[in-house]
Amino acid sequence: MTGRRLSAAPVLLCAALTLGACGNAGRFEQALPAATSAAPVAKPNRVVQQTPASEREHERILSSYGGAYDDPRLEALITKTVERLVAASDRPDQAYKVTILNSGAVNAFALPTGQLYVTRGLIALASDTSELSSVLSHEMAHVLAKHAAMREDQARQAAVVTRVVTDMSNDPDLTALALAKTKLTMASFSRQQEFEADGIGVGIAARAHFDPYGAARFLTAMERNAALKIGKSALDPRVQDFTSSHPATPERIANAQATARQYSSPENNERDRETYLAAIDNIVYGEDPSEGFVRGRRFLHPKLGFTFTAPDTFTLDNTAQAVIGVREGGSQAMRFDVVRVPAEQSLGDYLNSGWMDGVDKSSTEDININGFPAASATAHGDQWQFKVYALRFGSDVYRFIFATKQKSTESERNARETVNSFRRLTLDEIQAARPLRIKVINVQPGDTVESLSHRMAGVDHPAERFRVLNGLDAHAQVKPRDRVKIVVD
Repeated sequence: MTGRRLSAAPVLLCAALTLGACGNAGRFEQALPAATSAAPVAKPNRVVQQTPASEREHERILSSYGGAYDDPRLEALITKTVERLVAASDRPDQAYKVTILNSGAVNAFALPTGQLYVTRGLIALASDTSELSSVLSHEMAHVLAKHAAMREDQARQAAVVTRVVTDMSNDPDLTALALAKTKLTMASFSRQQEFEADGIGVGIAARAHFDPYGAARFLTAMERNAALKIGKSALDPRVQDFTSSHPATPERIANAQATARQYSSPENNERDRETYLAAIDNIVYGEDPSEGFVRGRRFLHPKLGFTFTAPDTFTLDNTAQAVIGVREGGSQAMRFDVVRVPAEQSLGDYLNSGWMDGVDKSSTEDININGFPAASATAHGDQWQFKVYALRFGSDVYRFIFATKQKSTESERNARETVNSFRRLTLDEIQAARPLRIKVINVQPGDTVESLSHRMAGVDHPAERFRVLNGLDAHAQVKPRDRVKIVVD
């Protein structure tokens, strides 16, 4: 949840398990670095030709992904990697500029101009330079094969449709929803283009003398990482994980392995793991506290100064649009976001203003939550029952929306206790808020996957996550003097 002022969610929440995809509500807008603060990586004698359109897209990407992530060691590693890949490609004259994005999402993408983007979340997931090279060469392949240009043409056509929708609709929320759906549709390359980019990318990496199996290993890591998120809500379409726009299907992994076999030879097996681990040691992992972050069932936003705690058995997910909570089994869900409400409008009037269908106006009640003015109401859908709260905190209004398939004493208690846990952070809590980081350590005699995972801080499924972060399968064990990644605070 990274913005401060945002329009209300359009219409009734789609369904409890897809609350995060219902509109553009909830994104906090914080000051972001200017484009010049991006962490560019390009060979000095090659210059990416910027266009007004690409500059606007660059700014939009920075805004959507928390700005650029500044890390000289990572920039140096990527510079060297890109230079090797470019020299081994069929178009050594093509210029590239890589921007590291300050996002815990696992994502990478390219613009037709040769601007490549990779998130620190993806960098943290990769285990060696050959895996990172497979991602970079894959995105370079999209540029070389003009896939990115084709997608841009599709986006321009979609923009025409969006303008028509805008002209026909006086409802800005419905217009925003149409635009979000259009962007989501255009976000993915076709299946054929993905396979083509995989083939080209593996070839480039192999000719640059990186281990050609890096692509298959990283695709496997992506698939396993995505599996850890099963049961969580849909993400903001602007911040899709790499697995959404680049699905890591078993067929794609098998094809990457088959392509790698064509290039495999003793001199083509460089993984460069030690250099890579040295470069990512201390990289920020997961959410940046300045954007708000989840710790277990608790959400904290030090910059805006508040916190709340979700009910037992709920898993929280901080998306760009909202904080989404889903109960185990999916029978209950919640959404927390920020909305624009004029200062002169009462919160009760806002709840009854028509932004949500099925609101029982007779249930609307003005209340006080830990000293903050608030209002509550109930709403009914075909399959879901809703309890909604609006709370004024400073100049902003925050909204809790609870959905349950069947209203019960427990669902009522969960909603009430969550809302009542909303409070102002203390100064000590604000000062103590710091990001999680990747720490690279040496395995000591007696260390096991289980003992090392117990040292992991602030993550769910620590043992499984340790294995995924370190490329270990379900039965692999660590050995003394191995270098491994753990997450620490």
